[in-house]
Parts: sequence; structure tokens; C-alpha cells
Amino acid sequence: MSKKKKLQDALHILESLGMPRAQLNERSALCLLALVDVKPTTSWTACKDPLIGITPIMDWAKAHYGVDYAPNTRETFRRQSIHQFIEAGICRYNPDKPDRPVNSPKAVYQIEPTLLNVLQAFGKPQYDALFKTFLSTRQSLTERYAKAREMVTIPLAMKGGKTVALSPGDHSELIRDIVEQFGARYTPDGELAYVGDTGDKHGYIDDDLFRSLDVELDAHGKMPDVVIYMRSKNWLVLIESVTSHGPVDSKRQIELTRLFGKCSAGLIFVSAFPNRRTFLKHLSAIAWESEVWIADAPTHLIHFNGTRFLGPY
Repeated sequence: MSKKKKLQDALHILESLGMPRAQLNERSALCLLALVDVKPTTSWTACKDPLIGITPIMDWAKAHYGVDYAPNTRETFRRQSIHQFIEAGICRYNPDKPDRPVNSPKAVYQIEPTLLNVLQAFGKPQYDALFKTFLSTRQSLTERYAKAREMVTIPLAMKGGKTVALSPGDHSELIRDIVEQFGARYTPDGELAYVGDTGDKHGYIDDDLFRSLDVELDAHGKMPDVVIYMRSKNWLVLIESVTSHGPVDSKRQIELTRLFGKCSAGLIFVSAFPNRRTFLKHLSAIAWESEVWIADAPTHLIHFNGTRFLGPY
């Protein structure tokens, strides 16, 4: 009964916070309980504010509430519960290290401090007044946290003064180098068509340009990290940012060729690395008839076989 009561309490709190119907479920209730470490026999007055990641939340739910979720539901926890908690000002993302890469396995979450104080009064006479006060200030809290997240993003300067904010991390740093250094040297008249981001599936995309090239993007197809169009030569340069995995190997080359199969421009494949050490780890996998660029030696380009240097086949 105590397990059921705590889950009901958590759902009541989430509903009062105005969470959408999709988040009013057992999974989200367990996320809230884990964020404040309220076990079935724990009083709400004993709420805590641990730093906790997604997998630890799932382990906590199994240990204390007997709910065992499959490992492959980890992304469901993150995308369908915790992400909405962050947007609603219920919890904070990486408060201990705001510049932690967005795809880091060390990512942690923590209950919002003001809400923690409110929940410690849950079931007491003062709770309603404290809750109303929290609701009146929640918008400013979410705005403040959004600004804090924006401060640690990586700015990418675009033509025309436009700026795209990439999520922090080595991967995004390399993407910026690709656009600003590789692009300037090897595609000087190039038009940026696409920039991916680890935190946002499409950091930037020029839909009109892709349509003009007869490219129909598949929602399920994995885009390269950067796409640059060279109008003078009618070349489309497909670039992968490689910090840990994902160079243009033979399999990836075939995938990209299929993804851009209807493209009216010639395709060029490039694997970009931050340094030679990372490049050497992937050397044996690099596809023939592709290019390699290394950010710490930006004036050099390595060509893998074929009769053309930086050209389509």
C-alpha cells in the first residue's frame, strides 16, 4: 500500500504542476520519486536532492518499487519524462558541470531547489501556499536555466551574421572547426546546407537548397554531421565529425550514397578528425575514394586512392 500511495502522491504533484498527459504515468512518477529519494517508507519531509543519472533512476525504481524496466527503455526515460521535467522547471540538468557534453554517460539531474523545499511540506497545511508561490515563479526559473544552458553552448558563426548554438562537447567543437576552417580552405564558395548537433537533431538545415538538388531527406536516415554545397562545381560535400566513432567507412559510404541517391550534385565524402591520434584509431576503416581532414593540421587534406583529389566519383 505504501508503494501505491507514494506513486499516487507523485502523480498528483505532476498533475498539479501541469504536466501533459503523456507524462502522467508510472514512469514519470518514479522519476520524480527518485529525484527526491522518496522510498515507499520515506516521509516527504525527508526529501533529498541527489545528483542522479537515467540508469541510476531505473535501478532505484527496481530496488525500491520493484519495477524493472528493460535497458533499452533508457531513452524513453530521458526523452519522455526527464526532458519534460527540465522544460517544466522541475529538475536541473548537469548542475554540477553545466558544460558536460550532452551525450555524456555521466549526465546527471537534480530536483529544482525551490521545488524541493515545497515537496518537503507535502501533506502539511503550508503546502498549498508554498506550491502556489512556486508556480508563480516557475516561469522565471525555466527562463533562467535556459539562459544558463545557452551560456555553455558552442556558437557557430554563419554567413549573414546568423549564429547557431551547438551543444557543448568535443564533437561540436570539431563541427565548428569543419565549418569555419575546412570550409574556408576547401569549399571557399560553399553554401552550408546542414549542420547536425548532438542535442538537436537538426542544428541547421537549408530545406530549399536540398529541394533544389532533388534531395528528399529520409526522416529515418542518419545525416552526416555537416553538408556543404559547392555551387560552382555542383558538388555536395558530406562530412562526418569523428571524435570517438563514425568515420566514412565503406558501409557508411554506401548508406550516404543511398540517402542522397537522387541528388543532382556530385557527392564527396570526408571524415574529419580533431587530431592525428584519433585519426590513427580509425585509419583501417576509412573508405577508399574519400577524403580525410585533421583539425590540428588544417592546411592538409589526405586523399584515399582514386583518380581525383577532392572530387565526386
